[in-house]
Amino acid sequence: MSNILVIDDDTDICMLLNRYLSKNGFNVTTAHTGKAALESIMNQTPDIVLCDFRLDDMNGGELLERIKQIHTNIPVIIMTGYSDVRTAVNIMKSGAFDYVTKPLLPEEILHTLKRALAESPKEKAENDEPAKNLVSEPDTRKPKKHKSKYVFGRSPIFKTILEQIQLVAPTNFSIIIYGESGSGKESVANEIHNNSARAHKPFIAIDCGALSKELASSELFGHEKGSFTGAINQKIGSFELANGGTIFLDEIANLSYDIQMALLRVVQERKMRRVGGVKDIDLDVRIIVASNERLSESAKKGKFREDLYHRFNEFSIEVPPLRNRREDIMLFADVFLEKTNAELSKSVKGFSDEVIRIFNQYPWPGNLRELNNVVKRATLLTAGDLVQVSSLPFEITHYDQLNFEPESPSMHDMRSPQVMPEQPKKVLPLSDQGMKHASIDAEFELIVEALKKCNYNKSKAAQLLNIDRKTLYNKMKQYKEFNGEL
Repeated sequence: MSNILVIDDDTDICMLLNRYLSKNGFNVTTAHTGKAALESIMNQTPDIVLCDFRLDDMNGGELLERIKQIHTNIPVIIMTGYSDVRTAVNIMKSGAFDYVTKPLLPEEILHTLKRALAESPKEKAENDEPAKNLVSEPDTRKPKKHKSKYVFGRSPIFKTILEQIQLVAPTNFSIIIYGESGSGKESVANEIHNNSARAHKPFIAIDCGALSKELASSELFGHEKGSFTGAINQKIGSFELANGGTIFLDEIANLSYDIQMALLRVVQERKMRRVGGVKDIDLDVRIIVASNERLSESAKKGKFREDLYHRFNEFSIEVPPLRNRREDIMLFADVFLEKTNAELSKSVKGFSDEVIRIFNQYPWPGNLRELNNVVKRATLLTAGDLVQVSSLPFEITHYDQLNFEPESPSMHDMRSPQVMPEQPKKVLPLSDQGMKHASIDAEFELIVEALKKCNYNKSKAAQLLNIDRKTLYNKMKQYKEFNGEL
């Protein structure tokens, strides 16, 4: 029986959740304040935490930080109202497993809890020791043999990357990971962490592209209470949370020059100071950064500090785009299909031959993230055993007509051009059917031209054509369905 701690200042919600979860095999403990919750966790470690975002004494973000300081691997699920969803998503970047929205749906909560338990580490007693303090002692233990939870593919190019990971993981080298958006850079960073002696310590991932200039210092280094307007409580920053473990800074080139200077001190001296603080905090953190553009080129342009670049560039790994390892496309598609089947309680068995052909020809400018989204959508729309072309997005099934070229200006050396085969045009007799086809073809050519002029932004293309977005989608769907009949 799994132990769950439910935290909510609404006693009625706690009572209802206690009753429902107990009936579904959970041993439930409740707390009505953040302070009471932390005391409960110190006395008895739960397997999972279900926490309201708004509490009387602290918010969900603060409580999450405190929980992660005590036990880094406890899955925390945030309960939030619809108005706080954006905040909840940001909290997930700080380590929350997932969030559920109010009004609460019992089935959704149960599904999320079971998923969190299935994905949480099994050896908590060994790998999830309480943090005695934030300054960690040097870890002399040898890294354990690690079985990866990620699927990386079978292409020769990625086998080389896995060999590089095994080589560099046991060291304390700082690493730069290059790759396009959605290509799996964070998974590579996590694999390095899991194969290192720091595997039992936190892995904190930060998207620097999502940090505003004003809040970046606070997010990375934390702040003291009253250090600026709105700082009503002390905040522990990402570097402090990652102490003893690994911090992954994605899209590092997006940090402002001022933050880069502060980061240089952290890298050089292994010390940091919270915003508004007067005392230095010792750090033992491995730093892995990622970028979709060459930091050496950014340094030449004055966008990135050259001295910071050299500090990070002790080792580098290049993650290839999906179009450069086509033998992996269907492997990942099958993995995403299996996960989506589990999430949606469906039993789609695979993909039709035509879908496989389209998948293998499409250049996947959004890489694995795009493939995952396409498979999810197609699985949802599929009623039979196999995913059919009719369940795929229009821009993928008609890629050759749209002639979409994936752009990644800063990664030209990692891109290979794709030449799509010319599709033979169908010749119809002059009849009502032929006239209708000609009319739809003419409309489609106008739509393609508008999409190209608007860089494939459908809303702008609809405005250019003087139609609404829904009409644009309907006309694209009409073209797709009509051509399927011929």
